[in-house]
Amino acid sequence: MYAGVLALLVGLTSVAPRGQTPAKAGEWPTYGGDLASTRYSPLDQINAANFNKLQLAFRFKTENFGPRPEFQFQSTPLMVNGVLFTTAGTRRAVVALDATTGETLWTHSINEGKRGEAAPRQLSGRGLSYWSDGKDERIIYVTPGYQMVALNAKTGQRVASFGTGGVVDLKLGLDQDGLDLETAEIGLHAAPIIAKDVVVIGAAHREGGAPRSKTNVKGFIRGFDVRTGKRIWIFHTIPMKGEAGYDTWDPDAAAYTGNAGVWAQMSADVDLGIVYMPVELPTGDYYGGHRHGSTKGPESSLFSESLLALDIKTGVRKWHYQLVHHGIWDHDIPCAPILMDLVVDGKPVKAVAQPTKQNWLYVFDRVTGKPVWPIEERPVEKGDVPGEWYSPTQPFVTKPPAYERQGVTLDDLIDFTPELKAEGAKLASMYKLGPIFTPPVVSKWDGPRGTLMVPDVTGGANWQGGSYDPETKMFYIFTNVSVTTLGLLPPEAGRSDMLYVRGAARNPNPAPAPAAGGGGGALNVRGLPLLKPPYATITALDMKDATLAWKIPHGDTADNIKSNPALKGLDLPRLGRQGRIGVLTTKTLLIAGEGGFATTADGRGAYLRAYDKATGAEVGKVFMPAPQTGSPMTYSVNGTQYIAVAVSGPGFAGELLVYKLGT
Repeated sequence: MYAGVLALLVGLTSVAPRGQTPAKAGEWPTYGGDLASTRYSPLDQINAANFNKLQLAFRFKTENFGPRPEFQFQSTPLMVNGVLFTTAGTRRAVVALDATTGETLWTHSINEGKRGEAAPRQLSGRGLSYWSDGKDERIIYVTPGYQMVALNAKTGQRVASFGTGGVVDLKLGLDQDGLDLETAEIGLHAAPIIAKDVVVIGAAHREGGAPRSKTNVKGFIRGFDVRTGKRIWIFHTIPMKGEAGYDTWDPDAAAYTGNAGVWAQMSADVDLGIVYMPVELPTGDYYGGHRHGSTKGPESSLFSESLLALDIKTGVRKWHYQLVHHGIWDHDIPCAPILMDLVVDGKPVKAVAQPTKQNWLYVFDRVTGKPVWPIEERPVEKGDVPGEWYSPTQPFVTKPPAYERQGVTLDDLIDFTPELKAEGAKLASMYKLGPIFTPPVVSKWDGPRGTLMVPDVTGGANWQGGSYDPETKMFYIFTNVSVTTLGLLPPEAGRSDMLYVRGAARNPNPAPAPAAGGGGGALNVRGLPLLKPPYATITALDMKDATLAWKIPHGDTADNIKSNPALKGLDLPRLGRQGRIGVLTTKTLLIAGEGGFATTADGRGAYLRAYDKATGAEVGKVFMPAPQTGSPMTYSVNGTQYIAVAVSGPGFAGELLVYKLGT
C-alpha cells in the first residue's frame, strides 16, 4: 500500500484543445493522454539526440496475474501523482506501481468464475480510468465478466459507497429482459471515460463473423454517477419504438437485432459537455439480410457505424453522423475520435476527427456535427447475396486524403518479379476485385471465392487509433496493409440461425498436400503476401490544410519475407511489419514500436523506433525483447522522463517495459 507518493513533476503544460482540462505537467491521467484522445505529451527530455541512449528503468511482468499467461497484453497505463496504474493478466487485475522504480504498491482482482470464463472479451483489457475531486481518488475499471469496479487509488481497496461493495453489475440495467448474468455475450475491452463526474460505459460482444444468432445482446450506452455507481442515463443505439432513428430500421429487425455497441475508446469535451462515441455494426458483420434498413434516405439502421455525440450529463443526443450505411464489411468504428482545434478558411473550428478501418479520417465540427470538409454520398455497387439489402450510396471523404490504400485492382498485387506478378494475377482471378464498398459474394470454389477487400476486416487503422500534435496540427497514424477475402456461406447445421455467415467454399476435389516448402496461404504467392509492399506504414496528415505530409514503411521486413527464396538476389528496402501499433507524439518525436517478432542485430525481438515528426526520418531505436502490443505513453517524475510500452507475443507473456535515459 502506498500512503500518498509526492512527486515533483516537470515539463510543459499540455496544449490540449479548448474544452479539455490539461493534465498536470508530466502526467498521463487518461487512456489517450487527455480527454481529447490526442496521445500527445509536451515532454522533450528524450529527443532525437539521445533516444538511442534509452535504458530499462524497470520491467513489470504479468505472467502470474491470472490462471494462465497473457500473450496479447494491450494495456496503456496511467500515471498520476508518481504512481503508474495498469491492468494485468487474464483475470484483469489492477496494479499500482511506483512510477520510478516499478515497486508494486497494491494489486486488486476479482475471480469471476464461470462468468469470467464465458466472457466474450477476456484478457487484461486496454486500460483504466482515473478520477479525483481533489480529495477522493479513484480507479474505475471493467472486469471481463462486465462488472464495473471502483477502487481507492491510494490503497486499492474497493469503494464501499459505489454500487454494491464497490461493484456495479453492468449486465443489469441494460433495458433488456432475461440476460443470463453468467453467459450473456457482452463485455468491454476499452477503458471507461469519465467527464463531469459521469462514467460512460460502452459494450463489446463476441466477434461477429459467424454470430450464433441474429438476436444478439444490444450494446446500449450508459452513464453512471462516479461517486455512487448509480445509472444516470441510457442511450439505445438501436432505437426503441417512438425514439429518433427507429424509422431507419425494419421494425422487426430493430426489435431483435443486437450488437451496435461502443467497444472502442471515447473522447469528451468538458466545456461543451459532450461525449463522442464510435458505434459499431449491428449483428452480424458481413451479412445484413436479417436487419434491413429504411429507404427513406441515405442513413440506415441508426445508430450503427455512426459517430455519436451525447450530452455527458443526460445522455441526450446532440448530433450523429453515419459513416457507413448498412455495413457488411466489418468496418465498424474502432478507435477514439480525436478533438482538434483547427483554422479552416480563416475561421476557427472546434473539430472532432474520427480515424477508421477504411483508412479515412472523417472530420466534423464537434459542436454541430457538420463535416469540416465535404463528405459526398456516392453510388456504390449492389450485390446479389440472397436476402441481402444494399444501401445505394455510401459516404466518401474528400479531405483529407485516405491515409492508406482502398479497394483492390491488379496494380495492387505482388510485383517483385514478372513471374510473381503473373502468379498473383492468376490467384486474384478467382476472386471479385473492386473499389472500396464492393459487396461480399456467396463463395463458390469455381469462382468467385470471395471479394478481395483492402483494407481488410481489421483495417487499416484499428483500436490503437492515431495521435495528434495540437501545436503543429499534425495527425499521425499506423496502418496495416493487407487483403482479406469476403465470402459468404450458409452456416453449418446448428451453428447459427443466420442465413449466411462468413466462409470459404472448399475444393470438391482436393489435390494431395504440397511437398514441404511449397505453397502458402490462400492469399499468398509462394508464401509471399498477395499485395505488393509496404505491408505497414505510418502516415502524417497536415490538418492545417488537410493534406498528406509524409508516409513511411514502419518496421523492418519480416523474417519470412526476407528469407523467401523467391526474393533471393533482390535488393529490398524496408517493407514494413504488421502488428497492432499505437503511436505516441511528444514535443520533438513520433514514437512507435514494431509488431511481430523478428531476428535483429540485438537478438530475437523488436525495436521501439523514434521518427522526426516533420519528415518521418528515423532518428533512433531501442531494442525490445518482444513486439509492441499496447500503445506507448510517456510521463515525468522528479525531472526524469519515462516511456512505457506493453509488449507480448507468442511464447512471451505480457510485460510493461519502462525506459529512461541512461546515466
